[in-house]
Amino acid sequence: MRLILLAGLTMTLMASNSLLTRAGVLAGTDPLTFAAIRVAAGAATLAILVRGAVPVAGRARWSAAAALVVYLLGFSLAYRTLDAGLGALILFATVQLGLLAAGALRAEPLGPVRLAGMTLALAGLALLLWPTGTGIAGAAPVDAALMIAAGLGWAAYSYAGKYEPRPLAGNAGNFALAAAFFAALLPVWWGGAWTPSGIALAVASGAVASGLGYALLYTILPRIGLAMAGVAQLSVPVIAMILGAALLQELPTIRSLSAGLIVLAGIALATVRWTRA
Repeated sequence: MRLILLAGLTMTLMASNSLLTRAGVLAGTDPLTFAAIRVAAGAATLAILVRGAVPVAGRARWSAAAALVVYLLGFSLAYRTLDAGLGALILFATVQLGLLAAGALRAEPLGPVRLAGMTLALAGLALLLWPTGTGIAGAAPVDAALMIAAGLGWAAYSYAGKYEPRPLAGNAGNFALAAAFFAALLPVWWGGAWTPSGIALAVASGAVASGLGYALLYTILPRIGLAMAGVAQLSVPVIAMILGAALLQELPTIRSLSAGLIVLAGIALATVRWTRA
Protein backbone atom coordinates (compact mmCIF):
# COMPACT_ATOMS: atom_id res chain seq x y z
CA MET A 1 0.00 0.00 0.00
CA ARG A 2 2.84 2.39 0.87
CA LEU A 3 4.51 1.71 -2.50
CA ILE A 4 1.25 2.43 -4.35
CA LEU A 5 0.89 5.73 -2.51
CA LEU A 6 4.50 6.67 -3.31
CA ALA A 7 3.96 5.84 -6.98
CA GLY A 8 0.77 7.92 -7.04
CA LEU A 9 2.56 10.85 -5.39
CA THR A 10 5.42 10.61 -7.89
CA MET A 11 3.11 10.66 -10.91
CA THR A 12 1.18 13.59 -9.42
CA LEU A 13 4.41 15.54 -8.96
CA MET A 14 5.39 14.84 -12.56
CA ALA A 15 1.98 16.02 -13.77
CA SER A 16 2.18 19.09 -11.53
CA ASN A 17 4.98 20.57 -13.64
CA SER A 18 2.46 21.19 -16.41
CA LEU A 19 -0.03 22.77 -14.04
CA LEU A 20 2.56 24.94 -12.27
CA THR A 21 4.14 26.16 -15.51
CA ARG A 22 0.81 26.98 -17.11
CA ALA A 23 -0.34 28.79 -13.96
CA GLY A 24 2.95 30.71 -13.71
CA VAL A 25 2.73 31.91 -17.30
CA LEU A 26 -0.92 32.84 -16.86
CA ALA A 27 0.08 34.80 -13.75
CA GLY A 28 2.24 37.04 -15.94
CA THR A 29 5.72 35.54 -15.59
CA ASP A 30 7.84 35.37 -18.73
CA PRO A 31 8.33 31.70 -19.81
CA LEU A 32 12.13 32.03 -20.00
CA THR A 33 12.26 33.56 -16.54
CA PHE A 34 10.05 30.75 -15.26
CA ALA A 35 12.31 28.10 -16.84
CA ALA A 36 15.47 29.69 -15.40
CA ILE A 37 14.07 29.82 -11.86
CA ARG A 38 12.67 26.31 -12.16
CA VAL A 39 15.98 24.74 -13.20
CA ALA A 40 17.92 26.71 -10.57
CA ALA A 41 15.55 25.54 -7.82
CA GLY A 42 15.72 21.97 -9.11
CA ALA A 43 19.52 22.06 -9.23
CA ALA A 44 19.70 23.32 -5.63
CA THR A 45 17.29 20.64 -4.38
CA LEU A 46 19.06 17.80 -6.18
CA ALA A 47 22.47 19.01 -4.96
CA ILE A 48 21.20 18.87 -1.38
CA LEU A 49 19.77 15.38 -1.89
CA VAL A 50 23.03 14.08 -3.38
CA ARG A 51 25.03 15.07 -0.28
CA GLY A 52 28.30 14.96 -2.14
CA ALA A 53 30.12 16.12 -5.25
CA VAL A 54 27.87 16.95 -8.20
CA PRO A 55 29.39 15.58 -11.45
CA VAL A 56 29.55 18.14 -14.27
CA ALA A 57 32.42 16.83 -16.41
CA GLY A 58 32.27 14.69 -19.54
CA ARG A 59 30.73 14.92 -23.00
CA ALA A 60 27.80 12.69 -22.01
CA ARG A 61 26.98 15.03 -19.12
CA TRP A 62 27.00 18.07 -21.40
CA SER A 63 24.87 16.29 -24.00
CA ALA A 64 22.28 15.37 -21.37
CA ALA A 65 22.27 18.95 -20.07
CA ALA A 66 21.72 20.26 -23.60
CA ALA A 67 18.71 17.94 -24.00
CA LEU A 68 17.40 19.20 -20.66
CA VAL A 69 17.71 22.82 -21.85
CA VAL A 70 15.75 21.99 -25.03
CA TYR A 71 13.03 20.44 -22.89
CA LEU A 72 12.88 23.38 -20.46
CA LEU A 73 12.73 26.02 -23.19
CA GLY A 74 10.10 24.26 -25.29
CA PHE A 75 8.03 23.25 -22.26
CA SER A 76 7.81 26.74 -20.76
CA LEU A 77 7.25 28.59 -24.05
CA ALA A 78 4.55 26.13 -25.16
CA TYR A 79 2.38 26.94 -22.15
CA ARG A 80 1.71 30.43 -23.44
CA THR A 81 -1.43 29.02 -25.08
CA LEU A 82 -1.57 25.26 -24.39
CA ASP A 83 -3.80 24.03 -21.58
CA ALA A 84 -1.99 22.10 -18.85
CA GLY A 85 -3.59 18.75 -19.72
CA LEU A 86 -3.22 19.15 -23.48
CA GLY A 87 0.43 20.10 -23.12
CA ALA A 88 1.12 17.11 -20.86
CA LEU A 89 -0.54 14.77 -23.35
CA ILE A 90 1.50 16.08 -26.30
CA LEU A 91 4.69 15.93 -24.22
CA PHE A 92 4.01 12.43 -22.91
CA ALA A 93 3.12 11.05 -26.34
CA THR A 94 6.22 12.58 -27.94
CA VAL A 95 8.51 11.30 -25.19
CA GLN A 96 7.20 7.74 -25.31
CA LEU A 97 7.17 7.57 -29.12
CA GLY A 98 10.66 9.08 -29.21
CA LEU A 99 11.97 6.47 -26.80
CA LEU A 100 10.34 3.65 -28.76
CA ALA A 101 11.80 4.98 -32.02
CA ALA A 102 15.26 5.31 -30.45
CA GLY A 103 15.05 1.72 -29.28
CA ALA A 104 14.04 0.58 -32.76
CA LEU A 105 17.01 2.43 -34.30
CA ARG A 106 19.27 0.55 -31.91
CA ALA A 107 17.90 -2.75 -33.22
CA GLU A 108 15.80 -3.51 -30.15
CA PRO A 109 12.99 -6.04 -30.83
CA LEU A 110 10.16 -4.51 -32.86
CA GLY A 111 7.26 -6.95 -33.16
CA PRO A 112 3.86 -6.46 -34.80
CA VAL A 113 2.11 -5.61 -31.52
CA ARG A 114 4.60 -2.88 -30.71
CA LEU A 115 4.34 -1.51 -34.27
CA ALA A 116 0.56 -1.49 -34.02
CA GLY A 117 0.73 0.39 -30.73
CA MET A 118 3.10 3.02 -32.15
CA THR A 119 0.87 3.44 -35.21
CA LEU A 120 -2.23 3.85 -33.05
CA ALA A 121 -0.49 6.41 -30.83
CA LEU A 122 0.72 8.38 -33.86
CA ALA A 123 -2.80 8.38 -35.29
CA GLY A 124 -4.18 9.72 -32.00
CA LEU A 125 -1.46 12.39 -31.87
CA ALA A 126 -2.23 13.40 -35.48
CA LEU A 127 -5.92 13.75 -34.58
CA LEU A 128 -5.01 15.79 -31.53
CA LEU A 129 -2.74 18.14 -33.50
CA TRP A 130 -4.96 18.49 -36.57
CA PRO A 131 -5.62 22.23 -36.91
CA THR A 132 -9.09 23.68 -36.55
CA GLY A 133 -10.47 27.16 -37.02
CA THR A 134 -9.06 28.16 -33.64
CA GLY A 135 -5.64 26.58 -34.10
CA ILE A 136 -4.82 23.25 -32.44
CA ALA A 137 -7.45 22.55 -29.80
CA GLY A 138 -7.64 26.30 -29.22
CA ALA A 139 -3.85 26.72 -28.94
CA ALA A 140 -1.30 28.29 -31.29
CA PRO A 141 0.29 25.73 -33.65
CA VAL A 142 3.76 27.08 -32.84
CA ASP A 143 3.26 26.26 -29.17
CA ALA A 144 2.19 22.71 -30.00
CA ALA A 145 5.38 22.42 -32.08
CA LEU A 146 7.41 23.73 -29.14
CA MET A 147 5.90 21.08 -26.88
CA ILE A 148 6.84 18.39 -29.40
CA ALA A 149 10.39 19.78 -29.36
CA ALA A 150 10.29 19.65 -25.55
CA GLY A 151 9.15 16.02 -25.73
CA LEU A 152 12.02 15.11 -28.05
CA GLY A 153 14.44 16.84 -25.69
CA TRP A 154 13.05 14.92 -22.72
CA ALA A 155 13.17 11.66 -24.69
CA ALA A 156 16.86 12.24 -25.40
CA TYR A 157 17.41 13.12 -21.74
CA SER A 158 15.58 10.00 -20.58
CA TYR A 159 17.47 7.77 -23.02
CA ALA A 160 20.78 9.15 -21.75
CA GLY A 161 19.59 8.31 -18.24
CA LYS A 162 19.46 4.61 -19.14
CA TYR A 163 23.27 4.62 -19.07
CA GLU A 164 23.65 6.79 -15.96
CA PRO A 165 25.47 4.82 -13.21
CA ARG A 166 24.30 7.22 -10.46
CA PRO A 167 20.91 8.60 -11.54
CA LEU A 168 20.36 11.07 -8.71
CA ALA A 169 23.88 12.52 -8.86
CA GLY A 170 23.75 12.55 -12.64
CA ASN A 171 20.50 14.50 -12.63
CA ALA A 172 22.00 16.95 -10.17
CA GLY A 173 24.93 17.53 -12.53
CA ASN A 174 22.65 17.93 -15.54
CA PHE A 175 20.46 20.46 -13.73
CA ALA A 176 23.52 22.37 -12.52
CA LEU A 177 24.85 22.69 -16.09
CA ALA A 178 21.42 23.69 -17.42
CA ALA A 179 21.15 26.33 -14.68
CA ALA A 180 24.59 27.64 -15.68
CA PHE A 181 23.38 27.89 -19.29
CA PHE A 182 20.42 30.05 -18.28
CA ALA A 183 22.68 32.17 -16.06
CA ALA A 184 25.09 32.72 -18.97
CA LEU A 185 22.19 33.96 -21.11
CA LEU A 186 20.95 36.25 -18.35
CA PRO A 187 21.73 39.45 -20.33
CA VAL A 188 19.60 38.18 -23.23
CA TRP A 189 16.36 37.47 -21.39
CA TRP A 190 16.76 39.62 -18.28
CA GLY A 191 13.98 42.15 -17.95
CA GLY A 192 11.17 39.76 -18.78
CA ALA A 193 7.91 40.16 -16.93
CA TRP A 194 7.51 38.38 -13.61
CA THR A 195 5.12 38.28 -10.69
CA PRO A 196 5.60 37.10 -7.09
CA SER A 197 3.12 34.28 -7.61
CA GLY A 198 4.87 33.25 -10.83
CA ILE A 199 8.23 33.13 -9.05
CA ALA A 200 6.73 31.01 -6.24
CA LEU A 201 5.21 28.61 -8.78
CA ALA A 202 8.56 28.31 -10.60
CA VAL A 203 10.35 27.49 -7.35
CA ALA A 204 7.70 24.90 -6.50
CA SER A 205 8.02 23.38 -9.97
CA GLY A 206 11.80 23.13 -9.70
CA ALA A 207 12.30 22.22 -6.05
CA VAL A 208 9.24 20.04 -5.41
CA ALA A 209 7.73 18.73 -8.66
CA SER A 210 11.11 18.29 -10.40
CA GLY A 211 13.75 17.85 -7.66
CA LEU A 212 11.77 15.80 -5.15
CA GLY A 213 9.72 14.18 -7.93
CA TYR A 214 12.79 12.75 -9.65
CA ALA A 215 14.27 11.65 -6.33
CA LEU A 216 11.06 9.73 -5.58
CA LEU A 217 11.01 8.26 -9.07
CA TYR A 218 14.48 6.78 -8.69
CA THR A 219 13.54 5.48 -5.25
CA ILE A 220 10.51 3.51 -6.42
CA LEU A 221 11.78 2.38 -9.86
CA PRO A 222 13.85 -0.54 -8.51
CA ARG A 223 10.85 -1.69 -6.49
CA ILE A 224 8.12 -1.51 -9.13
CA GLY A 225 10.14 -2.37 -12.24
CA LEU A 226 10.15 -0.79 -15.71
CA ALA A 227 6.93 -2.46 -16.86
CA MET A 228 4.87 -1.12 -13.97
CA ALA A 229 6.60 2.27 -14.26
CA GLY A 230 5.53 2.43 -17.91
CA VAL A 231 1.93 1.69 -16.95
CA ALA A 232 2.03 4.19 -14.07
CA GLN A 233 3.25 6.99 -16.35
CA LEU A 234 0.11 6.62 -18.45
CA SER A 235 -1.61 8.41 -15.58
CA VAL A 236 0.52 11.58 -15.88
CA PRO A 237 -1.44 13.36 -18.67
CA VAL A 238 -4.71 12.17 -17.12
CA ILE A 239 -3.75 13.69 -13.75
CA ALA A 240 -2.68 16.90 -15.51
CA MET A 241 -6.04 17.15 -17.26
CA ILE A 242 -7.94 16.57 -14.01
CA LEU A 243 -5.87 19.17 -12.13
CA GLY A 244 -6.14 21.64 -15.01
CA ALA A 245 -9.92 21.29 -15.05
CA ALA A 246 -10.23 21.55 -11.26
CA LEU A 247 -7.76 24.36 -10.58
CA LEU A 248 -7.47 26.31 -13.84
CA GLN A 249 -10.97 25.68 -15.24
CA GLU A 250 -9.45 24.20 -18.41
CA LEU A 251 -12.09 21.79 -19.67
CA PRO A 252 -10.84 19.51 -22.49
CA THR A 253 -12.93 19.18 -25.64
CA ILE A 254 -14.51 15.92 -26.76
CA ARG A 255 -11.98 15.77 -29.57
CA SER A 256 -9.05 16.21 -27.18
CA LEU A 257 -10.39 13.51 -24.88
CA SER A 258 -10.98 11.09 -27.75
CA ALA A 259 -7.55 11.70 -29.27
CA GLY A 260 -5.97 11.41 -25.83
CA LEU A 261 -7.56 8.03 -25.22
CA ILE A 262 -6.29 6.79 -28.59
CA VAL A 263 -2.76 8.03 -27.81
CA LEU A 264 -2.72 6.43 -24.35
CA ALA A 265 -4.13 3.14 -25.68
CA GLY A 266 -1.48 3.01 -28.39
CA ILE A 267 1.37 3.77 -26.00
CA ALA A 268 0.08 1.21 -23.52
CA LEU A 269 -0.03 -1.41 -26.26
CA ALA A 270 3.49 -0.63 -27.45
CA THR A 271 5.16 0.00 -24.11
CA VAL A 272 3.68 -2.73 -21.91
CA ARG A 273 4.16 -5.46 -24.51
CA TRP A 274 7.73 -4.27 -25.13
CA THR A 275 8.75 -4.24 -21.47
CA ARG A 276 7.24 -7.70 -20.94
CA ALA A 277 9.29 -9.02 -23.84
